[in-house]
Amino acid sequence: QKDDSQQLLESFNNDKKEHTLMKSKAEPYTSKEEIVLEESESPLNSNIAAFALKAKVIYPINQKFRPLADGSSNPSLHENPKQAVLPNQVVETSMSGSLGSLSQGDKEDCSSSTTIHSTTSDDRFQARAFLNVASFPEVLTCESFDVKLCLCSLTLKDLMLLDTELRKEKQVMFIQVFKIYLTDFHHKKKITDSLLKKILLNQEKDFEELQKQLDSRLQNVEMSGAHNSEFQTLEDLERREREYSEHVIDNMEAFWKQIDKAQQDFLDQSKCSSAKATKIMMDLTEKMIAVESLLSEFQDLQAMDIQERLFNWELMVKMIDSLKSSIPEECKGRLNAVSNILDHLTVKNNLSVRQKEELLTDLHKAFWEQLAHYSNECMQQSKDLILKRLQCRVKRKEEFKRRREAEQGSLLRKTSFTEDVHNFLKAYHELIEKHWQAQWDLEEEDDCESTEAVADLYKELYSKASHALAELVTELLLQTLPVVTSLSVRECELLKEEWQENLVPQLEKWEKNRQRRWRLFQEQLLQEKELWRTEYALSAVMQKHLSEKQEKIIQGVISRLGCLSDESVSYILQKHRLLLCSVLRRLTFRRLGMAALARMRLSRKRSSLQELREQCTLQKGSSLCQDEDQWQLQKAVESHICEEEEKLEEETQETNLEFHQQLVTEIQEALQFLQQHMEQVIGQTLLQYARGEAEKKSSDDGQDFKERLVESAVESVYGTSNNINRLVQNYYQQLGKITEAYEGKKLQHLKSLQAERNERIRLKNKEDELALKEKHIKGLLNVSSTVHQRVVLQQNKILAQFELQQQIRLESLKQKLLGLHRLETKLENQLREAEQDFVSELAVLTRVPVTVKKKPSKRSKPAGEKANSKRQTFQSPESAEKDESHENIQEPHGITSGLHREVSQSSHEGETEPRKNSKMVKKKGSR
Repeated sequence: QKDDSQQLLESFNNDKKEHTLMKSKAEPYTSKEEIVLEESESPLNSNIAAFALKAKVIYPINQKFRPLADGSSNPSLHENPKQAVLPNQVVETSMSGSLGSLSQGDKEDCSSSTTIHSTTSDDRFQARAFLNVASFPEVLTCESFDVKLCLCSLTLKDLMLLDTELRKEKQVMFIQVFKIYLTDFHHKKKITDSLLKKILLNQEKDFEELQKQLDSRLQNVEMSGAHNSEFQTLEDLERREREYSEHVIDNMEAFWKQIDKAQQDFLDQSKCSSAKATKIMMDLTEKMIAVESLLSEFQDLQAMDIQERLFNWELMVKMIDSLKSSIPEECKGRLNAVSNILDHLTVKNNLSVRQKEELLTDLHKAFWEQLAHYSNECMQQSKDLILKRLQCRVKRKEEFKRRREAEQGSLLRKTSFTEDVHNFLKAYHELIEKHWQAQWDLEEEDDCESTEAVADLYKELYSKASHALAELVTELLLQTLPVVTSLSVRECELLKEEWQENLVPQLEKWEKNRQRRWRLFQEQLLQEKELWRTEYALSAVMQKHLSEKQEKIIQGVISRLGCLSDESVSYILQKHRLLLCSVLRRLTFRRLGMAALARMRLSRKRSSLQELREQCTLQKGSSLCQDEDQWQLQKAVESHICEEEEKLEEETQETNLEFHQQLVTEIQEALQFLQQHMEQVIGQTLLQYARGEAEKKSSDDGQDFKERLVESAVESVYGTSNNINRLVQNYYQQLGKITEAYEGKKLQHLKSLQAERNERIRLKNKEDELALKEKHIKGLLNVSSTVHQRVVLQQNKILAQFELQQQIRLESLKQKLLGLHRLETKLENQLREAEQDFVSELAVLTRVPVTVKKKPSKRSKPAGEKANSKRQTFQSPESAEKDESHENIQEPHGITSGLHREVSQSSHEGETEPRKNSKMVKKKGSR
């Protein structure tokens, strides 16, 4: 049976959690006062430690036994008391000694020491506060529980900073490109100097106002729910990231609206033609697409660098943690060697059990006091060092910021008068990239130097602790033992040499364990890297699919319009591509942020499971020969690890699914913005097209010619009322025949389309019935099929029918539009020919000498038509008839109605057209 001193050493060996330098799981912080109290309180200052010292026994908080009320130490070796949980405490179990105690044959419930987390602790984990750090060096002084959370929060801040820089760069680039176009117009004397300054000033003010609104909203997000800016919770972090994304998308929408407004204001004030305006907007859109392409490529590279930096941070933190753990490992080896020597003396009756217990207790007490002093001193030195280096970093960043702004301003001033926009975009982006990389290198260098400095402090602490323990052991063996025992000095010196020899294999064992831990950590890191690469590749595939789907949608919309020019179609496609690139780039940031949040949410279980794996691996490697109990226990632990891995995998899938659904919702909202904006763009393009057609029609009406013809007809003495009435009636009859034929052909076309559509639907339904019968024959819908399979099959059938009918309907509408367009074109040509015949007959009838200036038609003319401008003079009926026999009088569409209206209005209003012409002739006869 083991005595109290051996149990004392075992409890000390299992106590990594209490020691300030050992790997620990931090207690939850519920207020700033609790944190300050916990940080300032050392084990010796606590009431429990004071009571332990008074009882002449050193015990940790999670030790299996407690001193009795009278101060004596009488542990019960077989009890397994549960540690009381504090009101705001996250349930944590010590991993550090679970396998060690199990391997020693303690007949305990292994589930209490190997269960990772309780169900209630999972729900409270997101409300657990951790340190709100602004840079990596601050993490080096955090508790080990907070390290993973702090590192991921730094990753989120890096992503946010990158997003801010790229947003500013895009805004500056647009303003500069816009300024280059304005300056070019100013040089060509198309806008005045005052108008140039006014437009630029208004745009800068508008963009500054947008930035102020965004900054104000983001500041409100940062302040909301922040009771203590020094600490934060995962729940608050997820909320802030979600609200931040919403505000940034709103700002992006406002930014593109502002760009459209700036372009429209410029075009309105410069009074450009429609074609010139379209060309300018296409050029600006093309340049902004180039900007988005540069930003997207740079964003992808920096996202990889940010992730790689996270892995490097974890390596540096692991190195510091390894140095911290080396001190208790050293102490364990030295104290175990001393305990073995004293046990040997007790067996030889050179020492009593009580004397041995008192010597070990005094040794523990003395060493603990010195180690606590050294560790507190080291921690304070680390914090002072980090604070000093952070102050230097802030100064260097301020200096770097001033230099960067000066270089950017110089480049912008140089390129204000250049016409090569492409070279400006390339030069400015290269400058931004150079500045970002320089700042990145500066921070990485400072991170490495800070880590090395803290590592040197812990190496010094390791040296001090080892030296202090060696002195205490030397004092015990060479000074105390000769007094309390009958051993000679020479025998005590031999005991010291034996202690040093016994220490070597234990230190070698620790070094092997350290190397195993490091290999396991590297393997875990490699697995995380591979997982991240896989997720990034899947995200790229998803974005490509989303982009192709949106491109297909916009192509379908444009194909259904069918009336736009190639330039307008190209502009719409460019605008859609630009907005889609911007939306996808923003969603990439959001996906990266969600990946970091998911990692934070699962960090506690992953860390605990990894620690359990390490302990299992180390135990398996240290115990080459195991008895039956140890082997069964090892198998039980491995089985438990497999169960926890399955639980972790299940929770990982649930967490990823939750974030994926949230991302899909945000994608739908962003695409809704894209759709609304593109509806406005298409509407503006259609409006511009309609205005152009109206301008073209009004210019083709030949208003001047009609007015001159009416005046000449009124003045002519050859036209009589009956002749003009007969001419007008014949013209109306011809128009009636043309419109009647058009309506008939239109109705026939619609009936044929409907019949064709019904026939296609009938044939498709027949094919579906045949396919369904074949499936019945093949047994796909037999009785043995499950209800779920039949429901899914029926759903697919209905969806397929709906898609087919939709496709048939769209194809029918397209054919309908094309057919109607052909009929309308034919109708328009017939009306134009009738109008030309009417004008020719009117000119011949009235024998009016009119000079006709033919204008080239902007519409497509039939083959054989002449587009040259000609002059034709009606001098006599004979000459007019000869001219009519050789060439036609061609005038733009719409002249007949205008001419008839003018002729009618020249006599009287409110009567029918034949009567007007008759009265006009009578009026001419009276003159």
